[in-house]
Amino acid sequence: MDEWPLVAIDDLVEDIIDRRGVTPIKLGSNFTPAGHRVISAKLVKGGAIDLAADEPRYVDERTYARWMRSPLRADDVILTSEAPLGEVAYLGSDVDWVLGQRLFAMRSDKRRLHGRFLYYALQTDPSRSDLHSRATGTTAQGVRQTELRRVRIPLPPLTEQRRIAGILGALDDKIELNRRLSEALEATARALFRSRFVAEAGTEADGWRACTIGDLAEIVGGSTPSTTEPRFWNGSHYWATPKDLAGLKTPVVLRTERMLTDAGIGQISSGLLPPGTVLMSSRAPIGYLAITEVPVAINQGFIAMKPRPGVSGLFLLLWAASSQDQILSRANGSTFLEISKSSFRPIEVLAPPADAMASFDRVVRPIHERVVANERQIGVLAAIRDALLPRLLSGELTP
Repeated sequence: MDEWPLVAIDDLVEDIIDRRGVTPIKLGSNFTPAGHRVISAKLVKGGAIDLAADEPRYVDERTYARWMRSPLRADDVILTSEAPLGEVAYLGSDVDWVLGQRLFAMRSDKRRLHGRFLYYALQTDPSRSDLHSRATGTTAQGVRQTELRRVRIPLPPLTEQRRIAGILGALDDKIELNRRLSEALEATARALFRSRFVAEAGTEADGWRACTIGDLAEIVGGSTPSTTEPRFWNGSHYWATPKDLAGLKTPVVLRTERMLTDAGIGQISSGLLPPGTVLMSSRAPIGYLAITEVPVAINQGFIAMKPRPGVSGLFLLLWAASSQDQILSRANGSTFLEISKSSFRPIEVLAPPADAMASFDRVVRPIHERVVANERQIGVLAAIRDALLPRLLSGELTP
Protein backbone atom coordinates (compact mmCIF):
# COMPACT_ATOMS: atom_id res chain seq x y z
CA MET A 1 0.00 0.00 0.00
CA ASP A 2 1.18 3.55 -0.72
CA GLU A 3 2.31 5.61 2.25
CA TRP A 4 -0.19 7.97 3.83
CA PRO A 5 0.14 11.65 2.76
CA LEU A 6 2.13 13.99 5.01
CA VAL A 7 0.13 16.99 6.28
CA ALA A 8 1.27 19.99 8.33
CA ILE A 9 0.13 20.09 11.96
CA ASP A 10 -1.17 23.63 11.37
CA ASP A 11 -3.89 22.19 9.10
CA LEU A 12 -4.94 19.58 11.66
CA VAL A 13 -5.13 21.24 15.07
CA GLU A 14 -7.81 23.36 16.66
CA ASP A 15 -5.36 25.01 19.02
CA ILE A 16 -1.76 24.93 20.25
CA ILE A 17 -1.55 25.97 23.90
CA ASP A 18 1.76 27.78 24.29
CA ARG A 19 2.33 29.45 27.66
CA ARG A 20 6.11 29.00 27.73
CA GLY A 21 6.92 32.61 28.60
CA VAL A 22 4.56 32.73 31.57
CA THR A 23 5.77 32.49 35.18
CA PRO A 24 4.02 33.12 38.51
CA ILE A 25 6.15 36.25 39.04
CA LYS A 26 4.97 37.71 35.74
CA LEU A 27 1.39 37.06 36.86
CA GLY A 28 1.96 38.87 40.15
CA SER A 29 2.12 35.83 42.41
CA ASN A 30 4.43 32.93 43.28
CA PHE A 31 4.45 29.18 43.73
CA THR A 32 2.31 27.86 46.57
CA PRO A 33 2.50 24.76 48.86
CA ALA A 34 -0.62 23.28 47.22
CA GLY A 35 -3.09 23.99 44.45
CA HIS A 36 -2.75 23.37 40.72
CA ARG A 37 0.28 21.26 39.77
CA VAL A 38 2.77 22.88 37.38
CA ILE A 39 3.97 20.40 34.75
CA SER A 40 7.56 20.82 33.59
CA ALA A 41 9.41 19.26 30.66
CA LYS A 42 11.26 17.03 33.15
CA LEU A 43 8.01 15.17 33.81
CA VAL A 44 7.41 14.20 30.17
CA LYS A 45 9.25 10.95 29.70
CA GLY A 46 8.60 7.51 28.29
CA GLY A 47 5.48 8.68 26.47
CA ALA A 48 3.72 9.80 29.66
CA ILE A 49 3.63 12.37 32.46
CA ASP A 50 5.73 11.03 35.35
CA LEU A 51 4.67 13.14 38.33
CA ALA A 52 7.39 11.59 40.48
CA ALA A 53 10.21 12.72 38.17
CA ASP A 54 10.60 16.16 39.77
CA GLU A 55 9.73 18.04 42.94
CA PRO A 56 6.10 19.24 42.78
CA ARG A 57 5.31 22.92 42.32
CA TYR A 58 1.88 24.50 42.56
CA VAL A 59 0.02 27.75 41.96
CA ASP A 60 -3.21 29.04 43.48
CA GLU A 61 -6.62 29.30 41.77
CA ARG A 62 -6.20 32.93 40.75
CA THR A 63 -2.82 32.29 39.13
CA TYR A 64 -4.12 29.16 37.41
CA ALA A 65 -7.04 31.08 35.89
CA ARG A 66 -4.69 33.73 34.46
CA TRP A 67 -2.01 31.21 33.38
CA MET A 68 -4.19 28.54 31.77
CA ARG A 69 -6.79 30.51 29.87
CA SER A 70 -7.36 27.33 27.90
CA PRO A 71 -7.31 24.40 30.39
CA LEU A 72 -5.84 21.05 29.41
CA ARG A 73 -8.43 18.57 28.20
CA ALA A 74 -8.72 14.88 27.45
CA ASP A 75 -7.21 14.00 24.05
CA ASP A 76 -4.64 16.82 24.20
CA VAL A 77 -1.06 15.90 23.29
CA ILE A 78 1.86 17.37 25.26
CA LEU A 79 5.17 18.00 23.46
CA THR A 80 8.47 19.24 24.89
CA SER A 81 9.88 22.16 22.93
CA GLU A 82 13.48 21.71 24.13
CA ALA A 83 15.80 20.04 26.65
CA PRO A 84 14.89 17.48 25.41
CA LEU A 85 13.01 18.24 22.22
CA GLY A 86 10.22 15.98 21.04
CA GLU A 87 9.12 14.03 24.13
CA VAL A 88 5.36 13.44 24.01
CA ALA A 89 2.52 12.48 26.34
CA TYR A 90 -1.18 11.85 25.76
CA LEU A 91 -3.87 13.08 28.16
CA GLY A 92 -6.57 10.47 28.63
CA SER A 93 -8.72 12.77 30.79
CA ASP A 94 -9.22 16.41 31.70
CA VAL A 95 -6.58 17.72 34.13
CA ASP A 96 -6.22 20.95 36.07
CA TRP A 97 -2.47 21.13 35.55
CA VAL A 98 -0.52 24.23 34.56
CA LEU A 99 1.58 23.97 31.39
CA GLY A 100 5.08 25.02 32.41
CA GLN A 101 8.20 26.08 30.55
CA ARG A 102 9.33 24.27 27.38
CA LEU A 103 5.96 22.60 26.76
CA PHE A 104 3.28 22.78 24.08
CA ALA A 105 -0.19 21.23 24.22
CA MET A 106 -1.85 20.41 20.90
CA ARG A 107 -5.61 20.05 20.58
CA SER A 108 -6.60 18.26 17.40
CA ASP A 109 -9.41 19.28 15.08
CA LYS A 110 -11.70 16.29 15.64
CA ARG A 111 -13.05 16.52 12.10
CA ARG A 112 -9.64 15.63 10.66
CA LEU A 113 -7.36 14.33 13.41
CA HIS A 114 -7.71 11.83 16.24
CA GLY A 115 -5.76 13.06 19.29
CA ARG A 116 -4.23 9.74 20.23
CA PHE A 117 -3.25 9.15 16.62
CA LEU A 118 -1.37 12.49 16.73
CA TYR A 119 0.47 11.22 19.82
CA TYR A 120 1.68 8.15 17.90
CA ALA A 121 2.36 10.05 14.67
CA LEU A 122 4.77 12.37 16.48
CA GLN A 123 6.82 9.30 17.43
CA THR A 124 7.49 8.19 13.85
CA ASP A 125 10.95 8.77 12.39
CA PRO A 126 9.80 11.08 9.55
CA SER A 127 7.88 13.39 11.90
CA ARG A 128 10.63 13.40 14.52
CA SER A 129 13.22 14.20 11.85
CA ASP A 130 11.03 17.02 10.54
CA LEU A 131 10.61 18.42 14.06
CA HIS A 132 14.35 18.32 14.83
CA SER A 133 15.23 19.87 11.47
CA ARG A 134 13.21 22.94 12.46
CA ALA A 135 14.96 23.40 15.81
CA THR A 136 17.32 26.28 16.47
CA GLY A 137 19.66 27.26 19.28
CA THR A 138 23.27 26.87 20.33
CA THR A 139 23.12 25.84 24.00
CA ALA A 140 19.91 23.81 23.64
CA GLN A 141 18.05 22.96 20.46
CA GLY A 142 14.43 24.12 20.62
CA VAL A 143 11.47 24.68 18.31
CA ARG A 144 9.11 27.65 18.18
CA GLN A 145 5.36 27.39 17.70
CA THR A 146 5.56 28.76 14.15
CA GLU A 147 7.93 25.94 13.20
CA LEU A 148 5.98 23.29 15.11
CA ARG A 149 2.93 24.15 13.02
CA ARG A 150 4.93 23.33 9.87
CA VAL A 151 5.89 19.84 11.06
CA ARG A 152 4.19 17.19 8.94
CA ILE A 153 2.66 13.92 10.10
CA PRO A 154 1.25 10.96 8.12
CA LEU A 155 -2.53 11.32 7.73
CA PRO A 156 -4.72 8.34 6.84
CA PRO A 157 -8.52 8.72 6.80
CA LEU A 158 -10.07 9.39 10.20
CA THR A 159 -11.53 5.88 10.43
CA GLU A 160 -8.03 4.44 9.92
CA GLN A 161 -6.62 6.84 12.51
CA ARG A 162 -9.11 5.54 15.07
CA ARG A 163 -8.24 1.92 14.30
CA ILE A 164 -4.48 2.56 14.52
CA ALA A 165 -4.85 4.51 17.77
CA GLY A 166 -7.07 1.72 19.10
CA ILE A 167 -4.49 -1.01 18.40
CA LEU A 168 -1.51 0.89 19.77
CA GLY A 169 -3.56 2.37 22.60
CA ALA A 170 -4.72 -1.06 23.77
CA LEU A 171 -1.08 -2.10 24.13
CA ASP A 172 -0.18 1.08 26.00
CA ASP A 173 -3.25 0.74 28.24
CA LYS A 174 -2.21 -2.80 29.19
CA ILE A 175 1.34 -1.58 29.89
CA GLU A 176 -0.04 1.16 32.14
CA LEU A 177 -2.32 -1.32 33.93
CA ASN A 178 0.64 -3.59 34.61
CA ARG A 179 2.65 -0.67 35.95
CA ARG A 180 -0.12 0.39 38.31
CA LEU A 181 -0.49 -3.16 39.54
CA SER A 182 3.26 -3.35 40.16
CA GLU A 183 3.15 -0.07 42.09
CA ALA A 184 0.40 -1.48 44.30
CA LEU A 185 2.35 -4.69 44.86
CA GLU A 186 5.50 -2.77 45.74
CA ALA A 187 3.53 -0.64 48.21
CA THR A 188 2.29 -3.86 49.84
CA ALA A 189 5.86 -5.17 50.18
CA ARG A 190 7.02 -1.88 51.72
CA ALA A 191 4.13 -1.95 54.19
CA LEU A 192 4.97 -5.51 55.20
CA PHE A 193 8.60 -4.54 55.74
CA ARG A 194 7.64 -1.58 57.92
CA SER A 195 5.18 -3.60 59.98
CA ARG A 196 7.59 -6.48 60.64
CA PHE A 197 10.96 -4.76 60.91
CA VAL A 198 10.37 -1.10 61.74
CA ALA A 199 7.14 -0.70 63.72
CA GLU A 200 7.65 -3.94 65.67
CA ALA A 201 11.43 -4.35 65.80
CA GLY A 202 12.47 -6.82 68.48
CA THR A 203 15.28 -7.05 71.04
CA GLU A 204 18.29 -9.29 71.55
CA ALA A 205 16.13 -11.40 73.83
CA ASP A 206 13.86 -12.05 70.87
CA GLY A 207 16.78 -13.13 68.70
CA TRP A 208 17.32 -9.77 66.97
CA ARG A 209 20.93 -8.61 66.65
CA ALA A 210 22.73 -5.36 66.07
CA CYS A 211 25.07 -5.77 63.11
CA THR A 212 26.26 -3.89 60.02
CA ILE A 213 25.09 -4.06 56.43
CA GLY A 214 28.50 -5.58 55.67
CA ASP A 215 27.56 -8.50 57.94
CA LEU A 216 24.40 -9.15 55.93
CA ALA A 217 25.79 -8.70 52.40
CA GLU A 218 29.08 -8.77 50.54
CA ILE A 219 29.57 -5.18 49.39
CA VAL A 220 31.24 -4.79 46.00
CA GLY A 221 31.65 -2.18 43.28
CA GLY A 222 32.33 -2.17 39.58
CA SER A 223 34.20 -0.42 36.81
CA THR A 224 34.11 0.52 33.14
CA PRO A 225 36.24 -1.38 30.63
CA SER A 226 38.06 0.79 28.11
CA THR A 227 35.48 2.26 25.75
CA THR A 228 38.12 2.47 23.00
CA GLU A 229 38.64 -1.29 22.98
CA PRO A 230 35.98 -2.87 20.70
CA ARG A 231 36.62 -6.41 21.93
CA PHE A 232 35.14 -5.49 25.33
CA TRP A 233 31.76 -4.31 24.01
CA ASN A 234 28.55 -5.48 22.30
CA GLY A 235 28.71 -8.97 23.75
CA SER A 236 26.09 -11.06 25.52
CA HIS A 237 26.60 -9.93 29.15
CA TYR A 238 24.55 -7.18 30.79
CA TRP A 239 26.47 -4.19 32.17
CA ALA A 240 24.57 -1.66 34.27
CA THR A 241 25.11 2.03 34.92
CA PRO A 242 22.98 4.27 37.18
CA LYS A 243 21.28 5.49 33.99
CA ASP A 244 19.74 2.04 33.61
CA LEU A 245 18.17 2.35 37.06
CA ALA A 246 17.06 5.95 36.51
CA GLY A 247 14.72 4.79 33.74
CA LEU A 248 13.10 1.97 35.73
CA LYS A 249 9.46 2.16 36.73
CA THR A 250 9.94 -0.73 39.14
CA PRO A 251 13.18 -1.71 40.94
CA VAL A 252 13.90 -4.76 38.80
CA VAL A 253 16.87 -5.16 36.41
CA LEU A 254 15.97 -7.37 33.45
CA ARG A 255 18.15 -5.76 30.79
CA THR A 256 20.71 -2.97 30.34
CA GLU A 257 21.49 -0.45 27.63
CA ARG A 258 25.03 -1.71 27.03
CA MET A 259 26.49 -5.21 26.86
CA LEU A 260 29.94 -6.66 27.48
CA THR A 261 31.90 -9.54 25.99
CA ASP A 262 33.71 -12.18 28.04
CA ALA A 263 36.84 -10.05 27.64
CA GLY A 264 34.97 -7.01 28.96
CA ILE A 265 33.75 -8.91 32.01
CA GLY A 266 37.35 -9.90 32.65
CA GLN A 267 38.17 -6.21 33.15
CA ILE A 268 35.80 -5.89 36.13
CA SER A 269 37.04 -7.32 39.42
CA SER A 270 33.52 -8.04 40.72
CA GLY A 271 32.67 -9.87 37.48
CA LEU A 272 29.08 -10.92 36.81
CA LEU A 273 26.86 -10.47 39.85
CA PRO A 274 24.21 -13.15 40.35
CA PRO A 275 20.45 -12.61 40.20
CA GLY A 276 19.19 -11.39 43.56
CA THR A 277 21.98 -8.82 43.98
CA VAL A 278 20.76 -5.43 45.19
CA LEU A 279 22.18 -2.44 43.30
CA MET A 280 22.32 1.08 44.69
CA SER A 281 23.72 4.10 42.85
CA SER A 282 26.47 5.59 44.99
CA ARG A 283 26.76 9.05 43.42
CA ALA A 284 25.02 11.66 41.30
CA PRO A 285 22.53 10.80 42.75
CA ILE A 286 22.80 8.37 45.62
CA GLY A 287 19.91 5.98 46.08
CA TYR A 288 18.64 4.56 42.80
CA LEU A 289 17.77 1.01 43.81
CA ALA A 290 16.99 -2.26 42.04
CA ILE A 291 17.38 -5.99 42.44
CA THR A 292 18.85 -8.00 39.59
CA GLU A 293 16.88 -10.76 37.88
CA VAL A 294 19.68 -11.56 35.44
CA PRO A 295 23.46 -11.88 35.85
CA VAL A 296 24.86 -8.38 35.48
CA ALA A 297 28.16 -6.50 35.77
CA ILE A 298 28.21 -2.92 37.04
CA ASN A 299 30.18 0.27 36.57
CA GLN A 300 31.84 2.37 39.26
CA GLY A 301 28.65 4.30 40.06
CA PHE A 302 27.22 1.51 42.20
CA ILE A 303 27.38 -0.20 45.52
CA ALA A 304 26.21 -3.79 45.08
CA MET A 305 24.89 -5.94 47.94
CA LYS A 306 25.26 -9.69 47.44
CA PRO A 307 23.16 -11.33 50.18
CA ARG A 308 25.05 -13.62 52.51
CA PRO A 309 23.62 -17.10 53.18
CA GLY A 310 20.29 -16.89 55.00
CA VAL A 311 19.75 -13.21 54.11
CA SER A 312 16.88 -12.18 51.84
CA GLY A 313 17.77 -9.91 48.95
CA LEU A 314 14.29 -8.44 49.20
CA PHE A 315 14.97 -7.56 52.84
CA LEU A 316 18.14 -5.75 51.73
CA LEU A 317 16.29 -3.89 48.96
CA LEU A 318 13.54 -2.69 51.29
CA TRP A 319 16.02 -1.88 54.06
CA ALA A 320 18.02 0.33 51.67
CA ALA A 321 14.85 2.07 50.47
CA SER A 322 13.79 2.82 54.06
CA SER A 323 17.29 3.88 55.20
CA GLN A 324 18.13 6.61 52.70
CA ASP A 325 18.64 9.29 55.34
CA GLN A 326 21.06 7.05 57.22
CA ILE A 327 22.88 6.19 53.99
CA LEU A 328 23.12 9.82 52.86
CA SER A 329 24.55 10.83 56.22
CA ARG A 330 27.64 8.74 55.36
CA ALA A 331 28.17 10.47 51.99
CA ASN A 332 30.67 13.23 51.29
CA GLY A 333 32.14 15.12 48.37
CA SER A 334 32.69 18.67 47.14
CA THR A 335 31.43 18.45 43.55
CA PHE A 336 28.68 15.89 44.28
CA LEU A 337 27.85 13.61 47.16
CA GLU A 338 29.19 10.07 47.00
CA ILE A 339 29.23 7.17 49.42
CA SER A 340 32.14 4.76 49.31
CA LYS A 341 32.00 1.05 50.01
CA SER A 342 34.16 1.58 53.11
CA SER A 343 31.63 4.11 54.43
CA PHE A 344 28.67 1.95 53.51
CA ARG A 345 29.75 -1.36 55.07
CA PRO A 346 29.68 -0.15 58.73
CA ILE A 347 26.11 1.20 58.56
CA GLU A 348 24.24 -0.34 61.48
CA VAL A 349 21.28 -2.62 60.93
CA LEU A 350 18.98 -4.24 63.47
CA ALA A 351 18.65 -7.69 61.90
CA PRO A 352 15.75 -10.03 62.66
CA PRO A 353 16.23 -13.69 63.59
CA ALA A 354 16.80 -16.13 60.73
CA ASP A 355 13.29 -17.59 60.96
CA ALA A 356 11.71 -14.11 60.79
CA MET A 357 13.89 -13.25 57.77
CA ALA A 358 12.89 -16.50 56.05
CA SER A 359 9.21 -16.01 56.88
CA PHE A 360 9.29 -12.50 55.45
CA ASP A 361 10.91 -13.72 52.25
CA ARG A 362 8.26 -16.45 51.82
CA VAL A 363 5.52 -13.83 52.06
CA VAL A 364 7.14 -11.14 49.91
CA ARG A 365 8.76 -13.39 47.29
CA PRO A 366 5.47 -14.15 45.42
CA ILE A 367 4.67 -10.42 45.40
CA HIS A 368 8.07 -9.69 43.90
CA GLU A 369 7.73 -12.48 41.35
CA ARG A 370 4.43 -11.00 40.18
CA VAL A 371 6.15 -7.63 39.74
CA VAL A 372 8.90 -9.32 37.71
CA ALA A 373 6.30 -11.11 35.56
CA ASN A 374 4.55 -7.78 34.96
CA GLU A 375 7.83 -6.19 33.89
CA ARG A 376 8.59 -9.03 31.50
CA GLN A 377 5.15 -8.70 29.96
CA ILE A 378 5.59 -4.93 29.66
CA GLY A 379 8.82 -5.56 27.74
CA VAL A 380 7.00 -7.87 25.31
CA LEU A 381 4.07 -5.48 24.87
CA ALA A 382 6.38 -2.50 24.31
CA ALA A 383 8.37 -4.44 21.70
CA ILE A 384 5.15 -5.33 19.84
CA ARG A 385 3.96 -1.72 19.97
CA ASP A 386 7.31 -0.35 18.78
CA ALA A 387 7.38 -2.82 15.90
CA LEU A 388 3.80 -2.06 14.85
CA LEU A 389 3.97 1.73 15.17
CA PRO A 390 6.11 2.56 12.09
CA ARG A 391 4.37 -0.04 9.94
CA LEU A 392 0.88 1.14 10.85
CA LEU A 393 1.74 4.81 10.56
CA SER A 394 3.37 4.38 7.16
CA GLY A 395 0.43 2.47 5.72
CA GLU A 396 2.50 -0.69 5.29
CA LEU A 397 0.04 -2.50 7.57
CA THR A 398 -3.70 -1.81 7.66
CA PRO A 399 -5.63 -2.26 10.92
